[in-house]
Amino acid sequence: MSYLIGENMTGGYGKGADILHDCTIGVEKGEIAVIVGPNGAGKSTAMKAIFGMLNLRKGAVRLDGQDITHMSPQDKVRAGMGFVPQNHNVFTGMTVQENLEMGAYIRDDDFSGTMEQVFELFPILKEKRRQAAGELSGGQRQQVAVGRALMTSPKLLMLDEPTAGVSPIVMDELFDRIIEVARTGIAILMVEQNARQALNIADKGYVLVQGRNRFTDTGAALLANPEVRKSFLGG
Repeated sequence: MSYLIGENMTGGYGKGADILHDCTIGVEKGEIAVIVGPNGAGKSTAMKAIFGMLNLRKGAVRLDGQDITHMSPQDKVRAGMGFVPQNHNVFTGMTVQENLEMGAYIRDDDFSGTMEQVFELFPILKEKRRQAAGELSGGQRQQVAVGRALMTSPKLLMLDEPTAGVSPIVMDELFDRIIEVARTGIAILMVEQNARQALNIADKGYVLVQGRNRFTDTGAALLANPEVRKSFLGG
């Protein structure tokens, strides 16, 4: 069984129609799993379902064998989940260091060592730690957002469109940092529009279409699949 598994997830927002239909997503410790698919496929919805931001009518979410389906997002953070949303993911009026300190709000131990690890991972943040996050570039803000999630010492890190709106060079740099995080043993689950590049670093890939699993395989196998390439990767 996967370290994280969202199994046969069916549900949507409020009393609206279901967006997910028997959708299953999983990831192991130290792995990168990527969810890709066309716009409106339910990619971000699947991640939000796992994190407890919408109610599932059917299915279950388990973390390290524990059923966490009905836990609140706050309790899931305490259980070891970190979540980086696509938008509004930094406190723009706070400095970089204050943003990172906010990430450690659930901890009552000395988190200075974790902050040093974040600064090692993202050296630009150490350089700009006294600067307001709102003054940073888009790529630097994403680094702040990921760093803040890492301050909780998560066992699982979920990233919703981490490279949205950044240049190709910054995207490559962010992906390199994400690989480094995975190498520390953290499980990474990521939704990404840049499907080809994301699958290139993925141990596991999920292609969703209309809230359903269409293809599930290793990143390399999905990149080599003619149907996936033709339908989802531009040939």
